[in-house]
Amino acid sequence: MNEMIKTDDVYYEYFTQNVDDIVVQAVKGVSMSIRQGQFVVVLGRNGSGKSTLARLLNGLLIPRKGTVIINGIHTHNDELIWEVRKTLGLVLQNPDNQIVATTVEEDVAFGPENLGISPAEIRIRVDESLRMVDMEGYSEYSPHMLSGGQKQRIAIAGILAMKPKCIVLDEATSMLDPRGRKEVMDVLKKLNQEKGITIVLITHHMEEAVEADQVMVMEDGRLSLTGTPRQIFENVEQIRRAGLDIPKITALAYNLKKSGVKIDRLPLNSEEMIKTLKGFLKRKNGESPNLFSQLSSGKYEKNEPIIKVQNLSHIYMQGSAFEKAALDNINLTVNKGEILGIIGQTGSGKSTLVQHFNGILKATSGTVEVDGLKAEGKDLKELRQKVGLIFQYPEHQLFEETVYKDIIFGLTRMGIPAEEMKAKVFHTIDLLGISPELLDKSPFELSGGQKRRVAIAGVLVMEPMVLILDEPTAGLDPQGSIEVFKILSRLNKQEGTTIIIISHNMDDIAAYCDRVAVMNNGRLVFCDTAPNVFSRYEELRSYNLDIPKITDLFRKLHESGYNISQPVLTVDEAQKSLLDIINANQGGVE
Repeated sequence: MNEMIKTDDVYYEYFTQNVDDIVVQAVKGVSMSIRQGQFVVVLGRNGSGKSTLARLLNGLLIPRKGTVIINGIHTHNDELIWEVRKTLGLVLQNPDNQIVATTVEEDVAFGPENLGISPAEIRIRVDESLRMVDMEGYSEYSPHMLSGGQKQRIAIAGILAMKPKCIVLDEATSMLDPRGRKEVMDVLKKLNQEKGITIVLITHHMEEAVEADQVMVMEDGRLSLTGTPRQIFENVEQIRRAGLDIPKITALAYNLKKSGVKIDRLPLNSEEMIKTLKGFLKRKNGESPNLFSQLSSGKYEKNEPIIKVQNLSHIYMQGSAFEKAALDNINLTVNKGEILGIIGQTGSGKSTLVQHFNGILKATSGTVEVDGLKAEGKDLKELRQKVGLIFQYPEHQLFEETVYKDIIFGLTRMGIPAEEMKAKVFHTIDLLGISPELLDKSPFELSGGQKRRVAIAGVLVMEPMVLILDEPTAGLDPQGSIEVFKILSRLNKQEGTTIIIISHNMDDIAAYCDRVAVMNNGRLVFCDTAPNVFSRYEELRSYNLDIPKITDLFRKLHESGYNISQPVLTVDEAQKSLLDIINANQGGVE
């Protein structure tokens, strides 16, 4: 096969504005070769150089040293740079950086128009691309009316419409719901297998890496590992030292192996895991109850309510041609001190709902009360001090000259003395693990993970009773995600903060949330303990949602005839459950 991508000893440096700061080397001597028709996944921590590498491949950046060749064309050849970008399409992590037009169909048509494609062919390409990302009903919409996940699908459609030979996607599935992510992966695999399009997918989702022909791992600007998914994920400790993780199924098998269970080859998916476990588990005798049709008693204890939502409805652009009912008669109680998860497919109304909790949005009908205060009128100012909201891209909430000024911005509006502000800042940064040395730096010089912590600090320093996070780990590497949830768990337990988390990551929701509210088409369809919610597999699937990977493994084991009798949500729970069964069946493990 021909080489689609070839890099030879590529270096790239960023220069900071402050003269006393050294240059930042983002890519350090990367040499690689990707053949035409390959499906390659690139893994790495935030700040490892993945996004810089993606921009080098597309010619948005030119290497300081070394060469990048795309389908035989050097990216430093200015006369042929458009041929490079026609050949290799780049989908960015944040769709707002890529959407340029006033309607969806105009945006998708933008690329083909610039390539000189005929109007008739553009029409066909736009319709086909929107259909591939399941957005054909939104062609007349303005992009700003769409959710983050819907915008990401439009950005992908805009690249597909140009019919590139290679597509590089930089965390392009990070804002999609589980079903949307699967659909995009299916589209990419279809384009790769049926049309021979080369795919380079930068991701933090380990299960996506399992689908690749080849996996590359970046550390500190260098390629540290290259191999098949199996070769990569067999290096469990090395992968974890790099701040990454392995698929949940592989992690479970690895833990069982360390506990003495004889496992020769680590499985990468549930089908391989079921084959691995066949020799250790007994099939059930006769009919046993189907745990996935029954609800567990759960351990959640109700507490004093802090948020009461009654008959809440919200209509966007009411009375216009684009009128859309985003919320429909929502009734929900959030209790003091709980961690509540909110899940739902892209566009189901999750973000709209929480923006009513601190009065950013006003209800079309119904009421919201927080700690006895109404989200309207004279109560609004006091209510906003009780409810902190951190958006999908918290970095966008940063705007001051220094980290310290950014964190205290809200406190300055409250007339708090300087010494008291300073004490609150140092208490907050201690909670979040932010180094005091960063306080005098510009927030725009920080890494993505540091920016996120500073944005959270600016909300936490106000000491809200309720902290709402909309996709808090989107775009973060596995280690960064673990750190965010450790912080949230500590806030919840030590400070008594009520936490509300919107997320598309079912594993995170299952591991950390006491209860889970499920949204679908603007309605709250049910709210229950995490085990109960994830027991309702068929219903969740009808809402384009999924269940945690470990829960799905146990469901499949049960359906395959093995005597599994409880909902299991996490790797640790699964390890304990399986060891108990294996020990009972075999009198211990070797």
